[in-house]
Amino acid sequence: MANREELESTVEEVLGKLRSRRLFQSDWDAAALAVFLIFVGTVLLLLLLVCFHCCCHRCCRRSSKPRKEKSMGVRNLALEP
Repeated sequence: MANREELESTVEEVLGKLRSRRLFQSDWDAAALAVFLIFVGTVLLLLLLVCFHCCCHRCCRRSSKPRKEKSMGVRNLALEP
């Protein structure tokens, strides 16, 4: 029952803030929310770019150049005459 009472008090507190239209206690709360939303937006943008790169890069890669065979090892130019 204690959990239910805590939940009810939390809901009442949130609803009271919504009614008073004062969601944040200080300017720092608003700034922290802005920073968090910017971070989330940046992460979502990067994920979108990764998906775009993976999906479109494969289908648009129609290159006419033949692929070079990869050589094994390191070429040592000091041994060249």
